[in-house]
Amino acid sequence: MVLKKENTTFYKELKSIAVPIALQCAFQSSFSLVDQIMVGQLGSISIAGSGIAVKYSSLVTVTLSAISTVAAIMIAQYWGNKDEEGMNVSFFSNLYIAIGIAILFLIPSLGMTKDIMRIYTKDTAIYLAGAKYLWIIALSFVPMAITMVISALLRTLEKSKWLLYGSIVAMMLNIVGNYFFIFGNGSCPEMGIEGAALATLIARVVEMSLQIGFILVLKKKKQIILKPLVLPSKAFLKKVIIIVLPILACEFLWSLGENIYAGIYGRLGRDALAAMTLTSPVQGLLIGLFSGVSVATVVMVGGRLGKDDYEGAYAVARKLLKIGVIGSLGISIILLICARFYGRLFNVTEEVSQLTCYILYSFSFVLFAKIANMILGGGILRSGGNTKLTLIIDIIGTWGFGIPLGFLAAFIWHLPIYLVYFILSLEELVRLGLSLILFKKRKWMKNIT
Repeated sequence: MVLKKENTTFYKELKSIAVPIALQCAFQSSFSLVDQIMVGQLGSISIAGSGIAVKYSSLVTVTLSAISTVAAIMIAQYWGNKDEEGMNVSFFSNLYIAIGIAILFLIPSLGMTKDIMRIYTKDTAIYLAGAKYLWIIALSFVPMAITMVISALLRTLEKSKWLLYGSIVAMMLNIVGNYFFIFGNGSCPEMGIEGAALATLIARVVEMSLQIGFILVLKKKKQIILKPLVLPSKAFLKKVIIIVLPILACEFLWSLGENIYAGIYGRLGRDALAAMTLTSPVQGLLIGLFSGVSVATVVMVGGRLGKDDYEGAYAVARKLLKIGVIGSLGISIILLICARFYGRLFNVTEEVSQLTCYILYSFSFVLFAKIANMILGGGILRSGGNTKLTLIIDIIGTWGFGIPLGFLAAFIWHLPIYLVYFILSLEELVRLGLSLILFKKRKWMKNIT
């Protein structure tokens, strides 16, 4: 009877946190998917150009997500310990850091746009198209930073439905904006690839504005206690830095590795780069479906660690990991069945469509490992604040295995892009093995409050 009650409580808590977050992430991923479908009507150059620009902006996204993860870890543990002051300082400290990092990325994105895009490809037409997209999308970095940290707060307080509402509005704006700006419908001029970037920028600004509005409404109802912070104390700032630096380095190095992968793909030819770009939104969408479980891990496990309930934290972590792996295997089967139809949605050659299909096949075989690593490395191992563990694992996986394997497969063995992608993705298995060892040793279980 007690076990049944615990299971009911577990699934109720998971549903309230994970489902809205999964839907929110799915809607956010749809930004890229909608962009690609509409930009895909402009041909391979526009597809590849927007792809390398999005790959660079993902470096910003992943770095900012590191800050929001730290915010979620700290807020979750202070929430579990009923420490409102600690929650308040955690929120504003990480918000200021996120905005500062967004500005650091924004400045070179506006002043060195073409130079940045040339890193990814030598194809003049592609990097010029990417530059047109990047200089507009870069303006969304600061709104994205604010949105991510607010999201961390609302998720931890189990107010995820507010995030879902904002994402729905933003998604609809993005679709409508693409329709008018890309193709010049109505009285709008035809902007092509720049129109897609403008639609995304407007959607992100509106989403940020809505989230700020949600915070003010909840504050007025006294469901959230927030007091603007000028500067945190030195002692608290030291605690933030101890947690944030390893996770920031981890996410930045991982994303830098992903950008090196993009550079490898960009040198395999225009068709290969276009095909890889077409698969990116699908990968983001499917991984996003399980991001709710990963975020729920930080909240549910971190909250229990804040109460010194170590056995409860470990049991919940095991359940969440099992849900993620089983669910991802089911999604992989569906993807294997549907992959061959996806490339036909775009105005591309038969060769590009075929390459897209093969890349999705490769992705389906490693999806379970990607999801397991997201839940383990992105949620469980970080929930105790010892972020050095995931930094070491990611360095070994990405830089010790993934990048060397990618160079060998592409430039020594001269394999097609779908095999290059599959071989370098085997680093996920290395990271998964290391993460499971640390998980079972339980050294990650700490109360930072």
